[in-house]
Amino acid sequence: MPYTDLLRLTVFLTGGEATALAAITVLSAQRHADSTTLLLALVWWTIATIVGMEMGRPRRAADTMREPLAAAKTATSLPQESESEIARGRLWPIAVSVVLIGGLGIFIPSVAMVGAGFALLVALAWRTREAAVLGIEERDGVRFYVKPSSALRPIELVRTPGLTRDRWGPGHPPPPPAG
Repeated sequence: MPYTDLLRLTVFLTGGEATALAAITVLSAQRHADSTTLLLALVWWTIATIVGMEMGRPRRAADTMREPLAAAKTATSLPQESESEIARGRLWPIAVSVVLIGGLGIFIPSVAMVGAGFALLVALAWRTREAAVLGIEERDGVRFYVKPSSALRPIELVRTPGLTRDRWGPGHPPPPPAG
């Protein structure tokens, strides 16, 4: 599975988790007539948004991606597992957390409120990581793939030679005419 696809999927799933937990928070707080939780949610989600946006700045994303990309081992073949197996193996904690936190949030709205804030923060903080990896791939003419491993272990990447693409635009003039 291309690393960029895993990063994109992680952001989408975490954003979906934040949305689901926020909805559970609002519905549960209304059912329990808990306006304090809704007020705290507004404050916490605003803080999580600001912190997530700051953590997701492109410069920080590039710095964060430096170590896993540098540790990638060069290979000439791709991992044999299917992309869906790799994604399931790496992203199952998101599904487990939304079920557990959402289940508790039905009865205790503040639990879902805190979970929604953290999921929002993570989704915003990770939103530019894919672009950082794509930039390295484009610059170096390589592709990074995820090695199958447990979500409880640090991610391992494989670097393969990529095909450089002909791109015309600023800094990339068209090739000279043949003949």
